[in-house]
Amino acid sequence: MTAYLRPTDDAHAIALRAAHADYLVLAGGTDLLVAAHHKPVPVGILDIAGRFAGISVDADAARIGAGTTWRAIATSAELAATWPILPAAAREVGALQIQTRGTIGGNLATSSPVGDGLPVLLALDATIHLASVRGARAVPYRAFCTGYRTTALGADELITAVTVPRPAPGTYLGWRKVGTRAAQSISKVMAACALELVDGRIAAARFGVGAVAARPIRAAAAEAAATGQPPTAATAAAVAAALRHDITPIDDVRSTAAYRLEVAGNLLARFVTNAGRAQG
Repeated sequence: MTAYLRPTDDAHAIALRAAHADYLVLAGGTDLLVAAHHKPVPVGILDIAGRFAGISVDADAARIGAGTTWRAIATSAELAATWPILPAAAREVGALQIQTRGTIGGNLATSSPVGDGLPVLLALDATIHLASVRGARAVPYRAFCTGYRTTALGADELITAVTVPRPAPGTYLGWRKVGTRAAQSISKVMAACALELVDGRIAAARFGVGAVAARPIRAAAAEAAATGQPPTAATAAAVAAALRHDITPIDDVRSTAAYRLEVAGNLLARFVTNAGRAQG
């Protein structure tokens, strides 16, 4: 029979994780239950639902507890005011039932290439906060996901929070998910951006893309093509062309590699031209 542990507070959860590093961690359960018939029965379950939850905002950043549900993120007025692409992405995570149960920490731990909330975190330059009995550490999200469904999370660690810095003035934020239908659709392509505009040029660019590689990635070549350039149609075309050096989409039951490559380039190009319109 599978053992079951339910910590009484956050500190207790960290202590139990150290003592039972082989237990499966349960937060919202939305990924665990879907995969239950395809994986071995776990030795034990560490149920941390409701732990490490909450949203706080200060002058420099937003801090989102790992146990915060996507529904809480989707309905947060504080996040919508400064980081609108976070609630926008949260509203596209499954259906309302999934949003109510699923957590941002669970999405990070599962680290699926099609995780709806992950490209946004790349574009926002998020930091992932981890804790164990050995202490706490912070990992830039761009370095956290190391491969297909693999992360830098230690066996005795728990994800405790995500922080996103406040965007610089003049930053254009964009997000788009492309799927078969408007709701409850597994992504064909996802993209997010943060384009900092200074004196009519893109001073800094971050593009996060998903469902086009083994993991959610930053599009470094596309970012380089945008940086220092005006947000014009010519720059948009250069960004779309450069993206072909960044991503390696595949053919699968949801889409073709050619479609994903074309659509991802179009999304990033549209971000650039939208940023130009936004600056007037």
